[in-house]
Amino acid sequence: MSLTIRPCTPGDAEALALVGQATFLETYAAVLPAADILSHCRHQHSAELYARWLADADYRLWIACVAETGVAVGYAVLCPCDLPIPTGPSDLELKRIYLLARHHGGGVGAGLMAAVIEAAASAGASRLLLGVYGDNSAAIGFYGRQGFSKAGVRKFTVGANVYDDLILARSIAAA
Repeated sequence: MSLTIRPCTPGDAEALALVGQATFLETYAAVLPAADILSHCRHQHSAELYARWLADADYRLWIACVAETGVAVGYAVLCPCDLPIPTGPSDLELKRIYLLARHHGGGVGAGLMAAVIEAAASAGASRLLLGVYGDNSAAIGFYGRQGFSKAGVRKFTVGANVYDDLILARSIAAA
C-alpha cells in the first residue's frame, strides 16, 4: 500500500475529524478515561472545527491518504502560535500531526513534518513549536528526531482532567 500527502481542500473536514478521533482513541485508550476521550473528540475533533480551520487563511493543513483508495490515515496542521510561553511574531505552531499507528515508521510522519517545515520556512517563520502529552514517549522521540527540543510546559485539559504537556520547539533555520 502506498500513501500520498497533499494539501487539504475544504471537502476534507470529515476525513480529518475521523482520523483525529481514531488516532486520539488509539493513542490514549489505555491512558485517559473514556468520558474524557469522548468529550475531547466531540469538541476538538469535530468536522465543524476542521471546516473552520480549512476556511481560515492562517491555517495550513495536509492529509496523508492511501493512494489506491483515497482513505485518509494522517494529517498535519500549521497555524499561528497559541502556546503559553513567550513567542515571537515569526513563530508558528504545529497544532497537530496525527498518523494512524499502523503507518508509523514508514516515513509518512516525516513527510508530513517536511511539508509543515517547508511551509513554515516559506512563510518566514523562524521557529516551529508544538505541544505534546508529557508521557507520550513515542511522539516525543519522533519530535526529537525531527530536531525539536523542550521549550516549556503547559497544562492541557482533556474532558474533566488536566494533564502535563511539554512544549517543544525547533529552529526553522536549521531545516
